[in-house]
Amino acid sequence: MEANNERRVIDITGMEVHKVVSPPRRSSLQKLKNRLKETFFPDDPLRQFKGQPLKQKLILGAQYVFPILEWGPNYSFNLFKSDIVSGLTIASLAIPQGISYAKLANLPPIVGLYSSFVPPLVYAVLGSSRDLAVGPVSIASLVLGSMLREVVSPTKDPILFLQLAFSSTFFAGLFQASLGFLRLGFIIDFLSKATLIGFMAGAAVIVSLQQLKSLLGITNFTKQMAIVPVLSSVFHTTNEWSWQTILMGFCFLVFLLLTRHIGMRKPKLFWVSAGAPLLSVIISTLVVFAIKGQKHGISIIGKLQQGLNPPSWNMLHFSGSYLALVIKTGIVTGILSLTEGIAVGRTFAALKNYQVDGNKEMIAIGLMNVVGSSTSCYVTTGAFSRSAVNHNAGSKTAVSNIVMAVTVMVTLLFLMPLFQYTPNVVLGAIIVTAVIGLIDIPAALQIWKIDKFDFTVLLCAFAGVIFISVQDGLAIAIGISILKVLLQITRPKTVMLGNIPGTGIYRDLDHYKEAESVAGFLILSIEAPINFANATYLKERISRWIEDYEAEGEGKTKKQSGLRYLVLDLSGVSAIDTSGITLFKDLSMALEKKGLEFVLVNPIGEVLEKLQRADETRDMMRPDCLFLTVEEAVASLSSTIKYQIPDHV
Repeated sequence: MEANNERRVIDITGMEVHKVVSPPRRSSLQKLKNRLKETFFPDDPLRQFKGQPLKQKLILGAQYVFPILEWGPNYSFNLFKSDIVSGLTIASLAIPQGISYAKLANLPPIVGLYSSFVPPLVYAVLGSSRDLAVGPVSIASLVLGSMLREVVSPTKDPILFLQLAFSSTFFAGLFQASLGFLRLGFIIDFLSKATLIGFMAGAAVIVSLQQLKSLLGITNFTKQMAIVPVLSSVFHTTNEWSWQTILMGFCFLVFLLLTRHIGMRKPKLFWVSAGAPLLSVIISTLVVFAIKGQKHGISIIGKLQQGLNPPSWNMLHFSGSYLALVIKTGIVTGILSLTEGIAVGRTFAALKNYQVDGNKEMIAIGLMNVVGSSTSCYVTTGAFSRSAVNHNAGSKTAVSNIVMAVTVMVTLLFLMPLFQYTPNVVLGAIIVTAVIGLIDIPAALQIWKIDKFDFTVLLCAFAGVIFISVQDGLAIAIGISILKVLLQITRPKTVMLGNIPGTGIYRDLDHYKEAESVAGFLILSIEAPINFANATYLKERISRWIEDYEAEGEGKTKKQSGLRYLVLDLSGVSAIDTSGITLFKDLSMALEKKGLEFVLVNPIGEVLEKLQRADETRDMMRPDCLFLTVEEAVASLSSTIKYQIPDHV
């Protein structure tokens, strides 16, 4: 069929039948360009440069790379008043959390504070979110610590463990920034919502159980992360339990949970939950110092060094036997922290009605981790708890991160001796309170209600984390999610269509009970791209449709005719490859042997173009075998069937 953009109308049985025209011709280079643009540049970042003079293009380019140049010139004292309040508020949360999460990662507590100083400064310059509060997070800390601890002991070889942590942070940042530069952010989309909810809930349970070591005062505790060895370790070391530690832990845990509940129920009282961790640290430190708690079985942090982040680029491992370990750990923690950071940033951006550029966020988070790895920091991202506090405290710009970093800097320079007597039990209580929020039961129930397969993925992620290990649980969940996608690709949905009486509408016969099949026609709708992965299945499925139709027709009266036409509605077929073309050719030949005719309805441009190129003999793509709608196909072809057409057609 020749390319023809003219509209031709044929009047058959009172129905206008419109000719299917070929899509406009485009070169292979144009097609490749459009495909690459939609894959890597769906947001069209260069559109803002169109029609601009050179000077303006340079300014826009600088603002694109450094978002601080966009809002910085218009920054005012009124904005600073809001940012300084929110910055000081999140600093009160970041200091105890930084110390706690570093211990969760099996790192020295001081590293947690280092990680709350340099990365926020880098993000303030490069990040596009006004609400994201940067620092260590529980999930990345847990995964980093558990993956490295499987190979290196943080107690027997602390220097090597620290080196591997910094090296993993470097590769995490490199991976994150590469995703942004190469615009490959769709990779993190393989972590579905169900996967993340199950994984985070399982991680929250494991993190909480790990804190039993601090909450009960246990000295010899298992290094494994699964629930069975953890609980076994707890109940096999009852002789190490300290009632003083348990009492203190219980009191502060109740206090922190109560303040968290108040903050959730009444957002205006966000400062209650935000300040509770620091207040707990201050009170518990004073109590331990007053009663000399370390002499009564209460474990304390001990002396922390003062001063700003020392350089650590000389500690990075780029070769040797541990290279594979740090790369794997970096990629896993990089994906997790990137997913959390972007999700949090987009959540609060939606609340304030502004846009967060995902690729710019990847670059910002990646570069701050690369810089952090050279300044004694481990993996950081935008933490949900701190960002929520930042948002509720009224932050206006990323200056709140700068205020937080300056506050942490002051702490590092002058206040470190004050933390010497901070009990580990309080840090454990702070961690438990923080990770409880990761267990989202309403979201899990909603997934159960909507999609049982997604709920299965959620349960697999949860069970894998708590019964096997954190990284294995994550791998299992991702594997099942990918399996779901593969099943949808290899087993596309195909439905039989029927006519709704009195209309020209054709719908699924199983869905619309009033729909009726049309005698002589088998009308099928394929609702997925056709490719090598599903061509064989579709051929077998369509053959079964034909056999079922013919079996149902046996024994009917002569007035009721057998099958004459197979009509395929291709409206839902967005793409086709050579295996799909072969499928149509095989179907056409098989139907011809049976004395049946093959009809295609509404193939989209790309599909139509490939079918036309492959149909060298013009048998499959004849004008009388190609229609825009099912209604027109039935109306046109019914005139060739020698029996009375039903009134509704």
